[in-house]
Amino acid sequence: MSRTRGTRTAGRPETGGSAIWTWPNVISLLRLLGVPLFLWLVLGPEADVLALVVLMLSGVTDWLDGYLARRLNQASRLGEILDPVADRLYILAVVVGLGLRDIVPWWVVILLPLRDAFLWCLVPFLRTRGYSALPVHFLGKAATFNLLYAFPLLFVGDGTGAVATLGKVFGWAFAIWGIGLYWWAGLLYAWQVRKLLADRDRRAPDLGADREPGAPGVGPEATA
Repeated sequence: MSRTRGTRTAGRPETGGSAIWTWPNVISLLRLLGVPLFLWLVLGPEADVLALVVLMLSGVTDWLDGYLARRLNQASRLGEILDPVADRLYILAVVVGLGLRDIVPWWVVILLPLRDAFLWCLVPFLRTRGYSALPVHFLGKAATFNLLYAFPLLFVGDGTGAVATLGKVFGWAFAIWGIGLYWWAGLLYAWQVRKLLADRDRRAPDLGADREPGAPGVGPEATA
């Protein structure tokens, strides 16, 4: 559910600045601080309600920092990094927390970070063509949407009663679709990298003005 803040995707000019202490960046830093807090709430006192509150606040602030970046014209290169890093860390923290609590099996814990590791391995190939990221597409957004609904529902499902049963059923429905779409999106990005390598000549990964007008995000996809 993240956005590209000031990045250049194919055909669009770069608008990111070098500012650090902007409202969007401060919000992103606070989101990062919420990751260890979430893990402590889940694995320490097992305060699931408070952990769910942290997740909801993360979702709200994820939208808010992008909105402020556009509204206040405070897009920055630091924000390009912080925003997707925070999203990835929250996904990792949630699946690890769910795994250690035995709410989800370990194959789920392994599959999601494995997809991100797979995409990061494609970055050196992109850089040979002057790119460092590809624009996000619908499948990546759909996968993130499903996963962000699945995780809170699976926490709710870790209990007894009708509400817990509904949480478990709908949580796993979102999770299965989310994991499938997450990997489908990853394979599509890999195919795009293959096409890019075949269609464009090799060039040095120049970070200057004459670089190929591709997306200089922080991975194969600008954000997702």
